Amino acid sequence: MKVIGIVGMPASGKGEASRIARDLGIPVVVMGDAIRERVKEAGLPLTDANCGAIAGKLRGDLGMDAIARITIPRIEATGAPVVLVDGIRGDYEVETFKEHFPGFTLIGIESSFETRYRRLTNRGRSDDSLTPEELRTRDERELGWGLGRALEGADRRVTNEGSLEEFSAEVRTLLCRLGGREE
Repeated sequence: MKVIGIVGMPASGKGEASRIARDLGIPVVVMGDAIRERVKEAGLPLTDANCGAIAGKLRGDLGMDAIARITIPRIEATGAPVVLVDGIRGDYEVETFKEHFPGFTLIGIESSFETRYRRLTNRGRSDDSLTPEELRTRDERELGWGLGRALEGADRRVTNEGSLEEFSAEVRTLLCRLGGREE
């Protein structure tokens, strides 16, 4: 099984990269889904603060790679030859995936704060921050989990500052190449 991970700051383009993977027939496992499920199980509203608190508690209780370990069975359950993992938040998770899936490849998506904030205000997800200060707080929280180190250590990088078409074309080409598929 070939596993490709995606890492990036909030609203950098991870979800769009996942959509492209799905369009290519590559199953996508979203790490944040495990967090959102636990927030719902706790009877809490799906807010950024609640998602962050649950993710922090899981990492505190089970280790910094907790979400990766929770996600591994979901990846394996796809039974697919190539799987994309969306939402890696730290270098500990990357190490766990590399240990479990030989040949694991990490794609880092980079986008400026200004571009990410503009996208965030347009997408309207319930756990999105709506002010620049809240986005900075979210960035700091995720950087504290090792997101910056994971992004720095990415095997491949994609800069997402241009048009959606440019980003989509670059991601599609990269996923086809990494997944051993023809475009």
